[in-house]
Amino acid sequence: MKKIKEIPRIKQDFSITVLRKRLFAIVIAVAFLFCFVLGRLFYVQVIWGEDLQEKALDQWTREIPVVAARGRITDLNGVVLADNDDTYTVFVRKKAVKDMGKLCETLSDVLSLDYEYVYKRLTETRSGEVTVKKQVKKDKINALLSYNFDGVYYSRDNSRTYPYNETLAQVLGFTSTDGKGQAGLELYYDKYLKGMDGEILYETDIVGVEIDGGKASYIPATDGLNVKLTIDSEIQQLCESAMTEAYEIHSAKSAQMLVMDPSSGAIRAVAIKPSFDLNEVPRDDLDALAKLSRNNLFCDVYEPGSTFKILTSAANIEEHLQGNKSAFSVEHVFSSSRYRYVDGQRVKCWSNHANGKHSNLNLQGALNNSCNPIFVDIAMSLGKATMYKYIDLFGYGSVTGVDFNGESQGMILPMSAVLNVDLARIAFGQTIAVTGLQLAAATAAAVNGGKYYVPYLLEEIYSDFGVIAEKNLPKLKNRVISEKASAILSSMLEKVVEEGSGKQAYIEGAKVAGKTGTAQKYENGRIAAGKYVASFVGYFPADDPKYLALVVIDEPKGEYYGSTVAAPYAKQVFEGIIKLKGM
Repeated sequence: MKKIKEIPRIKQDFSITVLRKRLFAIVIAVAFLFCFVLGRLFYVQVIWGEDLQEKALDQWTREIPVVAARGRITDLNGVVLADNDDTYTVFVRKKAVKDMGKLCETLSDVLSLDYEYVYKRLTETRSGEVTVKKQVKKDKINALLSYNFDGVYYSRDNSRTYPYNETLAQVLGFTSTDGKGQAGLELYYDKYLKGMDGEILYETDIVGVEIDGGKASYIPATDGLNVKLTIDSEIQQLCESAMTEAYEIHSAKSAQMLVMDPSSGAIRAVAIKPSFDLNEVPRDDLDALAKLSRNNLFCDVYEPGSTFKILTSAANIEEHLQGNKSAFSVEHVFSSSRYRYVDGQRVKCWSNHANGKHSNLNLQGALNNSCNPIFVDIAMSLGKATMYKYIDLFGYGSVTGVDFNGESQGMILPMSAVLNVDLARIAFGQTIAVTGLQLAAATAAAVNGGKYYVPYLLEEIYSDFGVIAEKNLPKLKNRVISEKASAILSSMLEKVVEEGSGKQAYIEGAKVAGKTGTAQKYENGRIAAGKYVASFVGYFPADDPKYLALVVIDEPKGEYYGSTVAAPYAKQVFEGIIKLKGM
């Protein structure tokens, strides 16, 4: 009897359990579905919402870009070197055009474009919005506006202009047709110059036709900041004129000049010939553009020749003052032999020593006559480690840190690979390759009291409202020699100009100092017959340098000595500076 009564109870409990499980499953399913819907709503409205709003806005509005005005580039005194012209971009929204044939005819006529080109762009291009032409002058825009075409829109764009054409071409660089920095300082400081574009939004229907009475929203552009350089445009023009003359008279491969302030590293001028007009960039000949726009003084290397003797002299003077017995005193008289034999190789002087000028020379006489063997004696006596210590201190073998892209670090043999004969030639500027900027900065450090300043081009970055966003100050990198050694060296270099090889840079009362250089060029590891680099590095006043100039004439025809080819142009520029500055 008990078993018969228990069976229905078991079945009843089982049915209730199954029912509860099903109800629980349904509740879980409903809850899951609710959570899914809620999650989807959250995703659509919160996470995806911004993107959907943009798509909706794009469907029901059309925007006209408001291009930010690119910042100006000026010289130290506010003279504008790079500016903007008022030009515009013309573009068409095809679906809003009512008479395509008439529009194409008018656009081709006013904008001086081929009719077939315009018609194909507006009928065969897939995009609903087609750019017809950029950098259109205002008078052309006014002509198009008079037709009142539907679907034609205009926006301001950047049309860069350079008031001084070729001036500073390899330093300023240029922009693309879209107004973006492509080379030189236009590229290096692009993030400051470019600004931030804005736009105008118009309400349209689904096909892009502007709605009558629709509202327009305006998001203003933020114009770029202005860049003031350390360049002095008056000194720049002196250099431009001098290098044009040197390039033409000597039929040179190139003529280059750099002027800087030795007391700060601020660069006052950079002139390189041949050059090109920044308002007519040869974009259709990329090889020519790459060659003409290259800043050779910063990015290319050459053997400095005798101008490098400044470093060898500085090292010897400093080491002697420090009590190094391997260094020579300034009174020491060197052998007058034309030759030195190192590692079984003969190293000779440029002069044949026939006139007696190279006899009984001390360091001053060696500098005046640029006698190679004496500098061989100095380097061999100081030794490899000491010479390389000064090569490193003076910044050779590393970039100067100038604010410019593509600077070269020069070419220096590793000390471990240097043979004695290599060291002998390095002493007078062979078997070593430097940039013009390296040489100028190193010379400045040698004669300004012994302080190496990083060369720089930026003075400050500022807004049109006069707010200074960034101010550049001189950066002291290191000390190269003592103030006493620097003063001794500078007095010697002043005599080089007064009575030695630098006579053609002499200016009465100006206390000009400097050193000439003449270096043979090499091609495929061999001396290139008849090819030289003539150079001169000089500065004034010798006892308190304010202006330093480096002149490099590459492959002059005929006369090729730095003393006769390069030094006169430094004198020409120095005389101009004295007159300009009332010195």
